[in-house]
Amino acid sequence: MAAESVAAGERALGELRKVARVVLLDPQDRILLMHGYEPEDPADRWWFTPGGGLEGDETREEAALRELAEETGITEVELGPVLWRRTCSFPFDGRRWDQDEWYFLARTSQTATAPCGLTELEQRSVAGLRWWTSAELSAARETVYPTRLAALLRTLLDEGPPGAPVVLAPEIV
Repeated sequence: MAAESVAAGERALGELRKVARVVLLDPQDRILLMHGYEPEDPADRWWFTPGGGLEGDETREEAALRELAEETGITEVELGPVLWRRTCSFPFDGRRWDQDEWYFLARTSQTATAPCGLTELEQRSVAGLRWWTSAELSAARETVYPTRLAALLRTLLDEGPPGAPVVLAPEIV
């Protein structure tokens, strides 16, 4: 899944890593996703939203904007509300990641991407970025996280942001 580096001892045992993710939409309502893979098994691939762990005392909003800039080069963004929240646990790069993720809505007219701040781990595990229409995402046969992203995006586009963040079912891989 996400490819951010964190020192193994930074979190207390059982504590969830706080993560801010971005559901970035362009003027055509396409969503930007990152293409990732397991560094030791490049055939194990998936798509996911930009974002990552909080650093220091930054807020989730600050982390969302920083991660978006680092991973995509996109800085002209209107950050909106938190759409969804989920907890997830997955193996990646030889360890287990346990995360509390908040997904922020964001809009941009800046569609050119230029990742400029990828960590060493991200450089070893990110294959690129792609803008997806809702129809393309719904028809995708590839793995996408969160797993219900196509339906969640369709609901977002049809109904607008929820009045309060929707809590998604936990995902454990």
